[in-house]
Amino acid sequence: MTDFFSDVQEEQARQRHPVRATILVFLVLVLVAGAVAGGYVWNLARTFNEGTQTIAGAIPENSPEKTSAAADSRNILLIGSDTREPGADARSDTMMLVHVPGDRSAVYVMSIMRDTWTQIPGHGEHKINAAMALGGVPLMVETVQDMIGVPIDHVAVIDFDGFKGLTEALGGVEVDNAQGFQSEGANGEYFAAGPLTLQGDSALKFVRERYAFADGDYQRVRNQQAFMRGLLTKLISAETLANPVRLSAATGAISPYLSVDEGLDAMRVGELAIELRGVRAGDIEMFTLPNAGIGTSTDGQSIVLPDEAAVTGLSEALKSDTVGQYARSLNGERLG
Repeated sequence: MTDFFSDVQEEQARQRHPVRATILVFLVLVLVAGAVAGGYVWNLARTFNEGTQTIAGAIPENSPEKTSAAADSRNILLIGSDTREPGADARSDTMMLVHVPGDRSAVYVMSIMRDTWTQIPGHGEHKINAAMALGGVPLMVETVQDMIGVPIDHVAVIDFDGFKGLTEALGGVEVDNAQGFQSEGANGEYFAAGPLTLQGDSALKFVRERYAFADGDYQRVRNQQAFMRGLLTKLISAETLANPVRLSAATGAISPYLSVDEGLDAMRVGELAIELRGVRAGDIEMFTLPNAGIGTSTDGQSIVLPDEAAVTGLSEALKSDTVGQYARSLNGERLG
């Protein structure tokens, strides 16, 4: 295994990629890589290295220090966006903070509402997703770090178009759709309530739609969590893990749409995969950072008001590596 990591590190050293854009699938690569070993892992790692692109300076140098209690935990920011460069149209559609506890017993995935009103360093108060337009991935990472008071260890950005190829490579993803809806646009599609199998363009429409719902982004976030749960369940199922062709296709389908920080190379993904090999679908907890509802900013924007007490509670849980207790305490019920 040491030789494998050494080989991956040497391969990574020979490859440098420019920035690409955007979410959700870092966990995919972690769980996929953890399912196999030897030369096949090497092939997956090589596919990862050749397909992904590196975001220079993604993790700010002035990041907060980790507490001793959370020294072995990992915080990974997942970002979804349609554009690759900072600018007026570069706002991120989706943000999820993935927390891996020090004992590697579970994975906690927390959605952050994109319209959450917060301080963006050097720019004053804005919706949190404006950080991408104002300063790209580094500013987004810095903004989230400032909000939660703990460091981000890694960041992964994925273009939503990568979902189409990934779901096709997996033969579809099963989702329990809580609310039937018709997606907007000329090519809109109806998604009935109940079990659905999503693939290709349908998967993209499902995770992107918000105008069909009375509560807009709130339901979209719930749908994204439902899709991710179905995606991860499919990835760690026997039908996927026992199928080398399907695993290779999934890694190859998503890696061209994935950008990562400089420290998140194939070697690091492989290490995390091994550490998380005991995690199963039931060990993945999903929830949304609580907020104080919809409001209006002083300049007339519709915004999501922050819940300062909830943010403080999250920060304390991250610092003490007790996110599991924090998640289960929200509303006294299972989340996601």
